[in-house]
Amino acid sequence: MKFFISADIEGVTGVATGVQLKKESEYQRFRKLMTQDVNAAIEGAFNGGATEVVVADGHGNMSNIFIEDLDERASLISGNNRVMCQLEGLDDTYDGILFVGHHGREGGSERTVINHSLAGICVNEFRINGKVVGETELNAAVAGDYNVPALLITGDDAYVEEVRETLPHIEAAVVKRGIDRLAAELLPPKKTQQLIKDKAKLAAEKAKNIKPYKIEGPITFEIDFKGTNQALMTTTIPSVELIGPKTIRFTSPDMVTAYKHMWGCVIIGMAATQGVLGQANA
Repeated sequence: MKFFISADIEGVTGVATGVQLKKESEYQRFRKLMTQDVNAAIEGAFNGGATEVVVADGHGNMSNIFIEDLDERASLISGNNRVMCQLEGLDDTYDGILFVGHHGREGGSERTVINHSLAGICVNEFRINGKVVGETELNAAVAGDYNVPALLITGDDAYVEEVRETLPHIEAAVVKRGIDRLAAELLPPKKTQQLIKDKAKLAAEKAKNIKPYKIEGPITFEIDFKGTNQALMTTTIPSVELIGPKTIRFTSPDMVTAYKHMWGCVIIGMAATQGVLGQANA
């Protein structure tokens, strides 16, 4: 069996505040902890019957995981020029997807640790056919387009509760209790990594009995941006409609196409935050 791991960092063991992830602060510590959580999921997946595991590093510049410390049975997708963002490399040959170290959406529970929706600098909310979604639900729906079921999430307890509103039967490893966006009650790595390992094994064993999460097309996608400048500049894509000062809408035939469209809009939104040409000379 072949499994895909989408790895983020905000939901990783030990993370409680954004300053820990700043490069001038404790970032190297948490890169190590991210790698360890991912390794626990890899080991659990192999214990549950995996024959191949591919990991996509999905945080920030998407090159956080220490390749020299990664379980040698897995391969790693690293670097940030990607058409499919956190899902680069996913296709219909996989038997399941596992989300390690993910987090709640912006505007969700006040207890989800470092909650945001993909790009905190510019995105307030994503809606698919009118339903508000976070990164995990969005990614799970894209996986569903490939007939790949979502099997596991790891992160804080409020994030787990949030995702289970859409994916009620997904396995979950709760590695911390959310207190505030910037505070958490943490469990030590030895406990959390064993929990992730156990839950990943169980998820892999159940894979063939789990149905993919599907949203049938056409897909109407809405994005609320944080700034009017961010929203307006996405309308350089002809299929994007500005429906409010900070809100855009577009329609795609399926989830994979919608995801690419969304990611293109977010890239433009991030670039437009300080002006798309930045400090370029005239």
